[in-house]
Amino acid sequence: MIIRTYIGLGSNLGDSQQILREAVAKLAGLGPAQVSRLYQSPPMGPQDQPNYLNAVVQLDTALEPLALLDQLQQFEQEAGRVRLRRWGERTLDLDLLIYGQQQIQDERLTVPHIGILDRDFVVIPLLDLDAHLQLNGHPLKDLELVQQASLTVIADQSWANA
Repeated sequence: MIIRTYIGLGSNLGDSQQILREAVAKLAGLGPAQVSRLYQSPPMGPQDQPNYLNAVVQLDTALEPLALLDQLQQFEQEAGRVRLRRWGERTLDLDLLIYGQQQIQDERLTVPHIGILDRDFVVIPLLDLDAHLQLNGHPLKDLELVQQASLTVIADQSWANA
């Protein structure tokens, strides 16, 4: 069965745009994929790090949730991800945000991803892909943070194909 999923992408080390472009290409190898616009956002954690580039990929896949998580973590490793500190800088961060309508609580995975509703750098790109997307029955477009976003659009949806 094919499930519609949403994957959050972030990078603030190295050639972030190229790293994200390569991640999108790898995700597209798992099933049909669409990409949001590319955004720049201030770091959520320690402020002594570069701004992030963020996007979201809508991926239709037959992979089960933990198999998809394993793939995401493999892609992070291939991009040279290191975890220096909590919410610190990273070459590539891939988060499984939404997996169909499923609610998953597992020691390795929580879906919908914790904190989606508090992160403009996740909500705004999700709305690029589906302006009517809801989470637990609440339309994302109605969230207050949508009106007060601290994001800068870097590129339209064609950035991943450049």
